[in-house]
Amino acid sequence: MELFRTTNIDWLGKKWYFLGFSLIFSVAGVLSMAFWHGVPRGVDFKGGTLVYVKFDSTPNEDHLRQAIDAGGIHDASIQRISGALGQVANEEVISLPESSAADTSHDAGRERVLAALNNNYHDSHFEVQQVEIVGPTAGKQLQKQAWLATIYSLIGMLVYLWFRFELIYGVAAVVAVFHDTLITVGAFSLTNQEITLTVIAAILTLIGYSMNDTIVVFDRIRENLALSRRESLTDVVNRSINQTLSRTVIASGLTFLTVLSLYLFGGEVLHGFSFALVVGILIGTYSSIAVAAPMLVAYQDWRASKGKAATLPAGKRAKS
Repeated sequence: MELFRTTNIDWLGKKWYFLGFSLIFSVAGVLSMAFWHGVPRGVDFKGGTLVYVKFDSTPNEDHLRQAIDAGGIHDASIQRISGALGQVANEEVISLPESSAADTSHDAGRERVLAALNNNYHDSHFEVQQVEIVGPTAGKQLQKQAWLATIYSLIGMLVYLWFRFELIYGVAAVVAVFHDTLITVGAFSLTNQEITLTVIAAILTLIGYSMNDTIVVFDRIRENLALSRRESLTDVVNRSINQTLSRTVIASGLTFLTVLSLYLFGGEVLHGFSFALVVGILIGTYSSIAVAAPMLVAYQDWRASKGKAATLPAGKRAKS
């Protein structure tokens, strides 16, 4: 199935617009991580206690915050759980950092929250639905493992593409995937949504998806280079992107609809996971066209400016 049969878009001619778009979102995310919300780690990574409280009616969060504060819990964060399609639920998650939980038992955080609400909050009846707790040592260990999993996956993909194509293909793909990851994590920082273990799983899924999308474009570039050795690399890259555009739009479009449904109807438990994929699918598809492929041309132009011979037209054949 082909959506576009005679597409002839000059993608490389728009590279400065793409660069500007990437810079705006990357810099915004970095600034947010550095000076605003930081990297909002969930309890999975920083340790602490989550107390899920169910109310009979939608609580006033200002009153709720005042009640918690009056109960001596000054550094707790409160987050409302939204239902499907953003419907307001009568449930709140009260996060207690490890220092506020006093000890690592379930009852410590639960009893402190119950005492604060019983003594200071009378707007609605309530009950504790669930308590989750993660110790600080386990949180640091999980954080380290998450970083290592991400780094190892990038290194593995770089080595694979180096072996299968050329080193520059691997570098371009890894830079594009790093760009995707940076913007996705930046989106979590800008919206102040916590990064949990499920979000890390979504980011690793995103890395694989974005890499696969980039490889499809690279594969077509290599095939066209072998068939059109007299054509400029810019023309070959443009033609290759246009030839794979239908596949890219159909595959990414269907995947996006799936994760969007998950985001809208999956509920609060899957909210972070699906949000990472919604952002990641859009950025990953964009980067395979606007970041990875133009890097090949930029590399070739750089070699030409240094008087070095072109390497891409003599790319290795795929190993079956």
